[in-house]
Amino acid sequence: MNTIVAISPIVILIWLMTKKNSMPSHRALPLVALLLYLLKILYFGSDFKLMNATVINGLLTAWTPILVIWGAIFLFRTMENTGAMKTIREWLNGITNNKVAQLMIIGWAFAFLIEGASGFGTPAALAAPLLVGLGFPALNVAILTLMMNSVPVTFGAVGTPIWFGLGQLGLTETQLLEIGMKSSVVHGVAALVIPIIALRFVVQTKEIKQNIIFVYLSILSCTIPYVLLAQVGYEFPAVIGGFIGLIFSVWLAKCGIGLKRSQKTKPAKFTFGQIAKATFPLWGTIAILLITRIKEIGLKAILNSTQYVFTLSLQPVTDFLISSALVLQFNNILGTGTNFSHALLYVPSIIPFFLISFIAFLIYKKAKVVRKSWSQSWQRMKKPIIALLAALAFVKLLLVDGNQSLSMIIGQSLADLTGTYWQYFASYLGGLGSFFSGSNTVSNLTFGGIQQSIAASLGLNLTTILALQSVGGAMGNMICINNIVAVCSVLGLTNVEGKILKKTILPMILYGIIAGIISLFIGQII
Repeated sequence: MNTIVAISPIVILIWLMTKKNSMPSHRALPLVALLLYLLKILYFGSDFKLMNATVINGLLTAWTPILVIWGAIFLFRTMENTGAMKTIREWLNGITNNKVAQLMIIGWAFAFLIEGASGFGTPAALAAPLLVGLGFPALNVAILTLMMNSVPVTFGAVGTPIWFGLGQLGLTETQLLEIGMKSSVVHGVAALVIPIIALRFVVQTKEIKQNIIFVYLSILSCTIPYVLLAQVGYEFPAVIGGFIGLIFSVWLAKCGIGLKRSQKTKPAKFTFGQIAKATFPLWGTIAILLITRIKEIGLKAILNSTQYVFTLSLQPVTDFLISSALVLQFNNILGTGTNFSHALLYVPSIIPFFLISFIAFLIYKKAKVVRKSWSQSWQRMKKPIIALLAALAFVKLLLVDGNQSLSMIIGQSLADLTGTYWQYFASYLGGLGSFFSGSNTVSNLTFGGIQQSIAASLGLNLTTILALQSVGGAMGNMICINNIVAVCSVLGLTNVEGKILKKTILPMILYGIIAGIISLFIGQII
C-alpha cells in the first residue's frame, strides 16, 4: 500500500501532463507538489517542520536551473538582437544546407561537447535555439535535443555524475574507473540507435537513409574517442569526444562526405574575423566553462570556496552565510538540520551566460538592445519559474526522510518485484532518479546506495549495476521534468510538456533495454 501511495503523485503528474486536454506544467506541478506535501504529513506521518524546511529547500534549489535557463535565454536573445545569429545561420547554411548534417553538427556533436563541459541542462538550451534559427520546427527540435542529450551525460560536467555522484559510496578509484568504462560501452552501443530515432522526429526516414553514412561517421567521431578515453579516466570523455566529433562533423559536411548529393550552395562570404566575432557567445561560453571546471587550472576551487566572510543568524528560520566566492549558504533551516548551498559564480548562469552576453553587447557595439534582450528573456521565464519552483519542491519531498523516503520505497519495491532479474531493470531506477531531479548526479546520489545493496544481496557484479545506474541517470534526461521545462522555456513553447514526454518515454525505455542486454556482455569485455 505504501508503494501505491508513494507512486500516486508521479502517476497523477504524468496523467495531468499527457491527457487529451493536458494541463501545463506551471499548473500541474504546483498541484501535485501540494498533494505530495499533504500525503507526507497526513499519510506517512512525516514531521511537519521537516516538510516545511524541505519545501523551502526545494524553492531555493529551484533557482539553480532557473538562473541557468534564464542565462541561456538571455544569451540567445543577445545573439538574435545583435545580428550574430543571422551571421551564424548564413555561415552554417554556407557549409551545408543538408538538414541531416545540420542536425548532427548542432544537435549531436555540439550538444555532446556542451554536456561534457557543463551539464545542468545547458546542451538543449544552447543547441535548440540554433536549430530553430536554421528553420527547424521548435517542438520537433525540443524532442530531438532532449533525446540526443543522453549519451554524453554520464561524463557530463567533467565527470561529476561519477566522481561525485557515486564517489560517496566508499568505492576505490579502480572501481570508479571500471564503472566509467562499462558505462561508456553501453552508451556507445545505444548511440548507434538513439540519434537515428531522434532524427526521425525532425526529418523523414528517406532523408536519414540518404545521409546515413554521414550520420554514423558523425556519431562515431564522438563515441570512439569517448569510449577510448573512458578506459583511462572519467572526467574528459564527453568533452574531448564532443570536441573531436564537432570538428570532424563540420569537415565531413564541408566536403560532402556521406551526404546525399545536392546542388551546391554558394558559400556565404565571411572572413575568419567575422565568424569569430559572430560565434563569440558560443566559443566564449565553452571556453569559460572549461576554464572554470578543469580542476588543474585552479579556478574551480576558487569559485566554490566556502571561506565565509559574512554570517547572519536568522533563527529560528535559518543561518545565512556568504563566502568570498559568493557561495550562498542557508544552514539549519527551521532548526531541522536542512541545508542549502548555491555557488553563484560557479553554476553556469552569471558566469558564463550573463557575463558573455554583456561582453557581446560591447563587442557588437549595440548596448541599446540590452533592455530589449532582458525584456524578452523575462517574458519567456514567467511561467517556467513557477513550474521549476514547484518541480524542485516536489523533488525534495520525494527524496526527504532518508531510507524511508518515497524514492527509496519506490526503488526498493522495484527491486523486490524483479528479484534476480534486476540487472535488466537497474537502469530504469537511474532514469527514475533523473525524472525526479533532472540530474544524473542527483540520481546517482539518491539511488547509488540502494543499487549497491541490491547488488550485494543478489550477488550481482557491483560495478556493472552501478554502471547501469549511471547509464539510467543519463537516459532519464530525455524525460526529466526540469529539462523539458527548460527547453520549452528557451524555445517559447507553452503547454506541450506532456506531448514531449509522450514522445521521449519510448526511446528512453528502448535505451534501458539496450543497457540490460549489453550488461550481460560487458562483464566479459571489461
